[in-house]
Amino acid sequence: MAVSSYARPESLVATDWLVTRLDDPDVVILDASWHMPATKRDAIAEFRARHIPGARFFNIDTIANTTVKLPHMAPDEETFARMVGALGIDNHHHAVVYDANGGAGAAMRAWWMFRLFGHTRVSVLAGGFGKWLAETRRVESGETTQSHAAVFYARIDPRLIRSIEDVRMNIGSGHEQLIDVRSAGRFAGTEPEPRAGLRGGHIPGSTNLPFPVLLDPANHMVPRSAKDIARAIDQAGIDRNRPIVASCGSGVTACVLAFALHLIGDEAAVYDGSWTEWGGRADVPIET
Repeated sequence: MAVSSYARPESLVATDWLVTRLDDPDVVILDASWHMPATKRDAIAEFRARHIPGARFFNIDTIANTTVKLPHMAPDEETFARMVGALGIDNHHHAVVYDANGGAGAAMRAWWMFRLFGHTRVSVLAGGFGKWLAETRRVESGETTQSHAAVFYARIDPRLIRSIEDVRMNIGSGHEQLIDVRSAGRFAGTEPEPRAGLRGGHIPGSTNLPFPVLLDPANHMVPRSAKDIARAIDQAGIDRNRPIVASCGSGVTACVLAFALHLIGDEAAVYDGSWTEWGGRADVPIET
């Protein structure tokens, strides 16, 4: 992984870097692991069984807007500030996020949430917990407690998030490119959705770029090189000079595209409700 080849290399840190900073009070380590319900995996139980020393659990399902039926929707500023502060994180901390899937979604969702609420001192651990374990690095078990809560100030950046109303209006204007990172089969409507009750297909005018092509599966899901990321985006017919909005199943893997673009010097907003919202409604158009 040639981190120096990225336009924003500080957003991705290596395990070698983190292992020397486990006791650094300026660095807070967050396990943001999350699994699809069908996997029957319990991310919190797995965290309690073993995690990177000193890590705290960042739950994308509870640090969320829990008043709506959609999963892990971004909360308001007050909720995010209160819940992140309860983890002992303030605006001066350097947050390093990882997950059990090697950063293939949940860690990047946590990274995106911090940036959404104005905190730019946040990085993803390259390779996540899978790479940490493969290197037989030290782990610990049980809960991780902090001595006291902190004060965190949050201010949302509206450039980084889109609502269903925004996406519906964009179908007519075509001002922003909507990039769907689900599989080609789900995009086409030929493959069943993992969540029951959702229609198949895609938002009219959207482009398909399955998120795994941005990652290196042979290396614990580390993002590909800047050159390879740019090539994949170009081959999908995406114009990096025009605004980009990422969409997926429920707003998690869309953040892989947002993160990859950020690494190479670009930005993308995320349609937070994604297909769980769009495909679950009968009053919006769908293409197959």
